[in-house]
Amino acid sequence: FGSTGDPFDKPPCRGCSSYLTEPYVKCAECGPPPFLLCLQCFTRGFEYKKHQSDHTYEIMTSDFPVLDPNWTAQEEMALLEAVMDCGFGNWQDVANQMCTKSKEECEKHYMKHFINNPLFASTLLNLKQAEEAQQNETAIPFHPADDPPRPTFDSLLSRDMAGYMPARADFEFDNYAEWDLRDIDFVEDDSDILHALKIAVVDIYHSRLKERQRRKKIIRDHGLINLRKFQILERRYPKEVQDLYESMRRFARILGPVEHDKFIESHALEFELRREIKRLQEYRAAGITNFCSARTYDNLKRSREEERLKRTMLSEVLQYIQDSSACQQWLSRQADIDSGLTPTVPVPSNSGKRSAPPLNLTGLPGTEKLNEKEKELCQMVRLVPGAYLEYKAALVNECNKQGGLRLAQARALIKIDVNKTRKIYDFLIREGYITKA
Repeated sequence: FGSTGDPFDKPPCRGCSSYLTEPYVKCAECGPPPFLLCLQCFTRGFEYKKHQSDHTYEIMTSDFPVLDPNWTAQEEMALLEAVMDCGFGNWQDVANQMCTKSKEECEKHYMKHFINNPLFASTLLNLKQAEEAQQNETAIPFHPADDPPRPTFDSLLSRDMAGYMPARADFEFDNYAEWDLRDIDFVEDDSDILHALKIAVVDIYHSRLKERQRRKKIIRDHGLINLRKFQILERRYPKEVQDLYESMRRFARILGPVEHDKFIESHALEFELRREIKRLQEYRAAGITNFCSARTYDNLKRSREEERLKRTMLSEVLQYIQDSSACQQWLSRQADIDSGLTPTVPVPSNSGKRSAPPLNLTGLPGTEKLNEKEKELCQMVRLVPGAYLEYKAALVNECNKQGGLRLAQARALIKIDVNKTRKIYDFLIREGYITKA
C-alpha cells in the first residue's frame, strides 16, 4: 500500500511491511520510488531484486532541532499535524495527541514560531511573491492604482469614476435595492401565492446584487477606477487608435481585460501596417525603388512643406498691408522685437481702458489647421492655435461622451480664464461643434 496523500505518511518497510519509525534507512542507489528499510531488516542484510546489502544508504531521522533547541524536527511535524487535526486553539487536545509536550508548551511554541515570528512571516511572504512572479505571464496587466482621487459627490470626476467612493471602497450602484425587502416578513399563515411573491422579490434582489458584483468586477479588472490615469495610458496610441479605444470601451465588459487589450493592440498594429503600406505606395507612385532614394524623397518633401508654410505666412503679411492701421501696428511690433523690447501696442477702447491688441498668429504652429472663424477667435481671445485645438478636442470629446455639455463642465475641463472659456464655449456652440446639455 502506498501513501494516502497525507504529507506525514511514509511508505512501509520494504522488508517486513511494518510502519516505519525513526530512525530508519533509505537506500541511496535504489529508487524512485525510495527503497526504505526498518533497522531490523537493515541489520539482517535484507536484499530484494536490484537492492543489495552493500549499497550505500542514508539514515533518516528528525531528531535534531530546527526552530527551538528543546524541540526536534519530528516534534515540530507532530505539532503541525496535531494542530491540523484538532484545530487552532484546542491546545489540550494538541498536547494529548503529541504526548511529549504540555498544553502550555505547545501553545507558547506555536504562537512564538508560527504566528508572531517575523522571520517566518517574511519567508512565507517571499514564497508568495515568488509564486506570483511565476504567474506574471498570465496575470492581468493592469496594476492597482495609487490612492484614488476623492472627488465631491455627483461631480463630473465622480461620474467618470463610476460613482466610486474611496472612503467606502464601493460604488454608487443601485443603492436602494434593499428597500424592496424592508417590509417583507415570512410568516406561517402566508398563502401560497403570497409566499411565492415574496420569494420572487428576494430573487429579484439577488439578481441586483449579482449585477452590482458584475459591475465592480469589470471596473476592478480593467483598472477603470482612476479614469484620468487610464486615459493617460491611452494617449500612447495614435489619434485614430485613441478614437477606436473610446468607441470600443463599451465592449470591454464582454471581452475581459487581457482579450480587450489584445484587441486594441491588434488594431494599433493594423493601423501601423496600413500607414506603412500607404507610405510604400507613395514611394512606388513616385518611381522610387529603394530606401536610399526614399530618404532623399522624404527630405525634399519636408523642404517643400516648409516652403509652402513660408508662402502662407507671406500671404498673411500681405493682408496686413491692405489695412494701414494693422500694417502700422505690425511694423511697430516688429521694430520693438528687433530692438529687444517687449512689444506692447495698446489700442484705446471706448471704456477708456487699455486692451491688448489681437494676437498675431503669424508663424505660430497649428495656424494652418484653423479656419477663418477659428483664426479670428484665437486673435481676439489671444489664444495660441495649439492650445485652442487641445481645448476644442477636450470639449468635443466630453460632449460626445455626455451627450451634451454645460458651461460649468467646460470650465472644469479647461483651467484658464473663465471669460476666455465662455468665449470658446459660445463659439463651439454657435459653430455646431458641441451642444448644450
